[in-house]
Amino acid sequence: MLDQNEDSAQLAAIKKKYGFDKPLSTQYVYYLNDISPISFHGNSPQGYTYFDTQKYNGVVLIKASSFSVALKTPYLRESFQKNGKKVTEVIADTLPNTMVLAIAAIFIAITIGISLGILSALYKDRWIDKLIQITSTLGMSVPSFFSAILFAWLFGFVLHRYTNLNMTGSLYAMDDFGEGIHLQLKNLLLPAIVLGIRPLAVVSQLMRNSLLEVLSQDYIRTAKAKGLSSYQVIKNHALKNALNPVITAISGWFASMLAGAVFVEYIFGWNGLGKEIVDALNTLDLPIIMGSVLIIATMFILINIFVDIIYAWLDPRVQVR
Repeated sequence: MLDQNEDSAQLAAIKKKYGFDKPLSTQYVYYLNDISPISFHGNSPQGYTYFDTQKYNGVVLIKASSFSVALKTPYLRESFQKNGKKVTEVIADTLPNTMVLAIAAIFIAITIGISLGILSALYKDRWIDKLIQITSTLGMSVPSFFSAILFAWLFGFVLHRYTNLNMTGSLYAMDDFGEGIHLQLKNLLLPAIVLGIRPLAVVSQLMRNSLLEVLSQDYIRTAKAKGLSSYQVIKNHALKNALNPVITAISGWFASMLAGAVFVEYIFGWNGLGKEIVDALNTLDLPIIMGSVLIIATMFILINIFVDIIYAWLDPRVQVR
């Protein structure tokens, strides 16, 4: 943090500012107190609370003689490298870009993956089914960082004159004259496809296997015996029941994309949370790393809770109590 200009006085000041002069157990308790919505703060002998309104965003609930209890938003500390910028501000600047990328990738995986899975199940053991299975296996086998390099080189460099796509670029870019920031949706295409390849392959195979299992049930044969077309059988009876394992996979992949986007964002120069994590690792900016991991973990939990609620809509046998 001090580069090569450090001296004993500066080092002592830094240690005191960030609490590095305290035991690790004390530092850990202080960090938990900072990220907790309800936190405890000591008071001075004159009765002034140590709740810093410039540091924390909240209000004091209880003020005793020696301590105060406050209700606040989680405080993720300050960056070591960005001139003391709050970690929450860094995440707020980068997380929306990652969310846009993840949503675009999962949309591609859902629409194409479910369509290929249905097509593969309807033409089981035919050449189109085998082609889809081979492609899906290949898609699951190729690492995202390798796909990112390959797609960036092929479509952003070799075929640039035909695709008009760039090897690198983020959602917003400044024009050549530096006069304004403009939305660049075309920069979303390649990283979204690369990030969606692996979940697309998983969704395709899960949809195929689940739909084949549902189509073998007695009520499906009854529906066909009543004269319903294959389209009506799949749309009204089979598809909804076959989506349960697919929804489970989608929820896990969507949450994993927030972390898996690290390599893809870095290769494509996408200014998201993943790229910020890589930069923080290179500069040992620990507060940003810790805050990003906490945010991703929290979103993972919330997404899984949301998926459990969706189960009740997909399957009436599942009840939310």
